[in-house]
Amino acid sequence: MEQSATIDIAAPPDRVWQVLSDVEHWPEWTDTVRWVRRVDDGPLRTGSQAKISQPRIPTVDYVVTELEPGRSFTWVSGGGAALTTARHVLEPLPGGGTRVLLSVKQEGWLGSFVGRFYRGLTDRYLATDAAGLKARSEQA
Repeated sequence: MEQSATIDIAAPPDRVWQVLSDVEHWPEWTDTVRWVRRVDDGPLRTGSQAKISQPRIPTVDYVVTELEPGRSFTWVSGGGAALTTARHVLEPLPGGGTRVLLSVKQEGWLGSFVGRFYRGLTDRYLATDAAGLKARSEQA
């Protein structure tokens, strides 16, 4: 089960990437995140780990499995019966803006159940995150 939100942002990709990849500051621009704690230091990279607390969702650990600086990152949580994969993709738009795709995929027999159970909440969270990222990225 995969859910996503796409939004166009009137800011260049490097500005959007700066906001998006600074995961510890997500609570400043989205109400869907209480806190993020990185396990490692430095810029986000493949292998980076973070613990994330969100309202109405258990606190989880994520590991970055793919990262293309300035363009995208994917991180995963869980495994086996319940695997959550979250993707964050930036695409330059003509005229200097950025199209952002945020997606969450639930896999595994338990993951499918969790995905259906949280479907409405996940849709709301993705929309809220996209709107918050837009607002923060477009600030001067």
